[in-house]
Amino acid sequence: RPPEDEEEEAEVGWQEKLFSQFEVDLYLNESACQTPLDWQYHEEIRKLEKAGGRKNCRIFTYTDHDRFTNLEELCQKVTDSDQEVPSYLVERMANVRRRRQDRRPVEASSLKSKIITWEPSEDFIKNNHVINTPVQTMYIMGDLGPYGKLGHREYENVLCTIKVDGNGVITVKPDFTGSKGPYRIELDGEKREVWEYTIENASCQVQPEEEEREQRVFRDLYGRHRDYLSGLVGTDFEMPLPGTLRLFVNGEIVSAQGYEYDNLYVHFFLELPDQWSSSPFQQLSGVTQTCATKTVGWDNVAYFCYPFTVEMFYTQEDEDSLPQWPVLYFEVLSLDFWQRYRVEGYGSLVLPASPGVHMLTIPTWRPVELGTVAEMRRFFIGGSPELEDLTYIRIPSAFKGKRLSRFGFRTETTGSVTFRLYCLQQSKAFLEKSALRQRMQSVLDRLGGFSQQSSVYNVLEAFQRARRRMQEARESLPQDLINTSASSM
Repeated sequence: RPPEDEEEEAEVGWQEKLFSQFEVDLYLNESACQTPLDWQYHEEIRKLEKAGGRKNCRIFTYTDHDRFTNLEELCQKVTDSDQEVPSYLVERMANVRRRRQDRRPVEASSLKSKIITWEPSEDFIKNNHVINTPVQTMYIMGDLGPYGKLGHREYENVLCTIKVDGNGVITVKPDFTGSKGPYRIELDGEKREVWEYTIENASCQVQPEEEEREQRVFRDLYGRHRDYLSGLVGTDFEMPLPGTLRLFVNGEIVSAQGYEYDNLYVHFFLELPDQWSSSPFQQLSGVTQTCATKTVGWDNVAYFCYPFTVEMFYTQEDEDSLPQWPVLYFEVLSLDFWQRYRVEGYGSLVLPASPGVHMLTIPTWRPVELGTVAEMRRFFIGGSPELEDLTYIRIPSAFKGKRLSRFGFRTETTGSVTFRLYCLQQSKAFLEKSALRQRMQSVLDRLGGFSQQSSVYNVLEAFQRARRRMQEARESLPQDLINTSASSM
């Protein structure tokens, strides 16, 4: 075939109609014309035939009112399966977006917010309904059939899709070629022909004066929108007092795995050490729902996905004191068909000292008794040894001695619980970065926002232990030896 028949270049305007050979053969037949648009195309094609025929050969377009744009563009696949047939819902929701809901911060942070609104008001329906954004679409097509056999629908391929929504946003897919190489289309026929094409922006360039005027309009619009958003947010932010740290934790009990019985639930509570406090309305304990397990690999896993939120305040009283972090105590229990519960495991979790996202898996244990009678009682009746005080998992809150002995206390390792914690910290010490570079202030400032608290805390604790040992060793020495060494020095 001649080389000039292999190349074609066309300049297409917005919603400009270029007929394909298939459309020419279709609309020339008066019996195929049914709608007013079909009769309009029939007249346009007759005029083109009298003027010498269409100038385009392989490149043609589908405008916003064509059958292809209104019917076939909605038949988009959701997956990459070849056997997928778009459902009625997919066709109806193809170009639909959901309006962002204007929820109050109180409702978003509360765990007791309504999930279902049984009696919605008119404003609620207006702000939460599904809307359809007006979109105008245009397709630039290519007839890639064999030479001399144009007009077959199976050889039509989409070269470019142009969409303009009601907000004035123009979407071109694929993008303009520019410095990139041409796009390639490989056919599935016997010869497996490869076609290459480029897309260039042929619009007239904007004059510098018009572009500058447009930029001024945009800056003015964005400035007013920024002022509007600033007015909604405000400037009155509650800052903690100097020497006070605010710790905000969005937590989630993700799963529990590796336990003996089914239908698990978790009971947890948070213990605040000295110098820590919380608001009177803050709930520091909770119970998850009862969750059945499923087999994942070798373990039986119960997925809770139970969220909880806590907010605490640390007030520094002594500059030399080291802050003790809050501890989350929890116990895992199981519930059977006869409403008998069994303790499956105890565990504790020290809240992370650094802000950010933390994924933690905590192993658990449970107390056991020797002999088969205890195991039979646990199996048939459901009773098992329990802890009266859950703080016995670490150091009991009522313990005041120097040494805690657990000799003779028999336990058994059970499963584990997975937590996901999102920790946020707020303190005025974080804002004083320049002062932190010049001088070392209090312990709260030296920790640098607690990002490296674990290492600093370990070093300071080791130093205090060494200092105590040195003092004890000095007190155990004879007084005459101490006096002799002091006089010689």
